[in-house]
Amino acid sequence: MIIGFLSFSIVSEAQEKSLNGKITNVKDVEGIHILNTSSRFNTVTNSEGEFRIRAKPLDTLLVSSIAYVPEQIVVYQDIYAMGFISITLKDLVNELDEVQLGPRLSGNLESDIKNIKIIDTINFDDVGIPGFKGKPEEKIVPIVSGIGLVTAMDVEALYKHLSGYYRKLKLQRKWESENVIVARMIHYYTPQFFEEAYEIPDERLYDFLLFCMETTEIKHNFEAENYSLVLASFKEKSKEYVNRLNEK
Repeated sequence: MIIGFLSFSIVSEAQEKSLNGKITNVKDVEGIHILNTSSRFNTVTNSEGEFRIRAKPLDTLLVSSIAYVPEQIVVYQDIYAMGFISITLKDLVNELDEVQLGPRLSGNLESDIKNIKIIDTINFDDVGIPGFKGKPEEKIVPIVSGIGLVTAMDVEALYKHLSGYYRKLKLQRKWESENVIVARMIHYYTPQFFEEAYEIPDERLYDFLLFCMETTEIKHNFEAENYSLVLASFKEKSKEYVNRLNEK
């Protein structure tokens, strides 16, 4: 069984090749990030929306941009065989809340005021206390041993722990947080800066930044705008990362 698994891995690795692609949207097609989440290879589209990335069958490409909704695309066998993929992204728009038209105004100020219904809403700011206003994340319930009745929530939490659901949820949140920071770093410094200053190839930039976050406090320093410490981490880790690439 182990031999068969090793054989399958070798075949899969041998099938990796460069895949050409194009973003077909009319505008804002330059600088869109393409990440192969299976191998961590990444690239950025040119002014025509074209890109090239290493991939093999069943790899997943994550396409992300400030102007478009992120999209995950699986490299199925037909896409791999053709060697080309065409992608159309959905515009990222901020939808307005539903607009309701009130009663018609007559011009008589006294009567119009009486006919207008006003609903006062109270939030945390109105009462002077801090509070979270965004969409709450699913709470990861810890397992607490003790004596007492077992509720449905306890059973559900226990199942999610045993099934690995909570572990995958933690990993997904960590990945989402890291991907956002990496995209912000690339946008802030540009791929050209990393290649000229630290000799980091464009197709390895995403992997390099993830390597920095896993081995330094660069994520915390970047969010705190301690850019001198961020650059110091880039300088230190780029030498180590480039040496690793040369050894392969």
